[in-house]
Amino acid sequence: MTQEPPPVPSGRIGYLLARAGGRAIRNLNRALEPYGLRSRHYTVLSASAEHGGLSQRELGLVLGADPSAVVALVDDLQRKGLVRRDPHPEDRRTRLVVVTEEGARTLAETRKLARGVDDELLADLGPAERRTLEELLLRLR
Repeated sequence: MTQEPPPVPSGRIGYLLARAGGRAIRNLNRALEPYGLRSRHYTVLSASAEHGGLSQRELGLVLGADPSAVVALVDDLQRKGLVRRDPHPEDRRTRLVVVTEEGARTLAETRKLARGVDDELLADLGPAERRTLEELLLRLR
């Protein structure tokens, strides 16, 4: 029998979001450990694949992350052979972050793990509730 968490006072949406997000990140980090990745790496790898060839600055904007943090994460992913930096066709000062074949394989495997983490986190919600939650979270930019 699972124990119910103590009630949280009303007006604490930020706390509840942080608690759920923290749990999701911890569980995803555990799942990604065999790959030598953390949730931040997964997010950069996933966004790089989804948006295909963004600059590090653009990745930072897409992810809402500090550009210097993105540089360090891309460095890590490049060392692992999961991404490469290609020259921008119109701006020789800019490099585009592109997922390698190994990165695409790793992403396919880790997406399954991420879905499992999401399923575990959202186990008490039905399909319609999950869709509603996702829609609402997407509105919180």
